[in-house]
Amino acid sequence: MHELPEILQKQLVAQSNLFRVEQLHLRFSNGNERVYERLVTSHERNPVMMVAMTETNEVLLVREYNAGTEQYQLSLPKGARDPGETSEMAVRRELQEEVGFDAAKIRLIKTMSLAPGYMQYKIDAFLCESLCPASLEGDEPEPLEVVAWPIGQLHELFALDEFDEGRAIAAILLALPMIDGDRS
Repeated sequence: MHELPEILQKQLVAQSNLFRVEQLHLRFSNGNERVYERLVTSHERNPVMMVAMTETNEVLLVREYNAGTEQYQLSLPKGARDPGETSEMAVRRELQEEVGFDAAKIRLIKTMSLAPGYMQYKIDAFLCESLCPASLEGDEPEPLEVVAWPIGQLHELFALDEFDEGRAIAAILLALPMIDGDRS
C-alpha cells in the first residue's frame, strides 16, 4: 500500500453555491512535491441515483435540461439528500418527485466517484424494485419527462447520443445481476 502524501498546505482558490476549488500542496513519500487543484462539493452526504425497475421489465429514465451540456438528456432519476435524510429517505422522495413512484425494495448498487483525480464528488446508486404509484411535488424548474425503457433493449439506449452520462450507464450495468426475476 502506498503511503498517502503529506498535505503541506490547503488554499481556497474559488467558491460557488455548488463547489469550492481548493489548491493542495502535497509532498509524496519519495520527497516529490506537487500542487493539485480539486473541486470540493458543498454536499456533506452523497446524492442518490436510482435504477427504478417496473414490473414490466423497464427502467425508468427522466429527460431533463442539463446546464453542463446545454441540452436535454436522458438519465436516471437522481438528486441531493436533504438535511437529516437517510439514503433510503432520499431515494423514496426523489423517486416520488421525479418519476411518480415509491419502491418497496431498495438496495445499494455501489457508491461511485465521478472524476477522483480532481473531484471529491461521490454518488450512491440504488436498485429500486416493486414500484407503486406515489408522487410528491419536486423542485425542478419544469416537469420532467419520464421514459420507460425496456431492459432488453439497453444496447439501443446506450447508443443514443442523449443518453451518455457515465454514472447512469455504470449504475444500470452494475444493477443487472441484482435485478429480481427474468429481465432479459
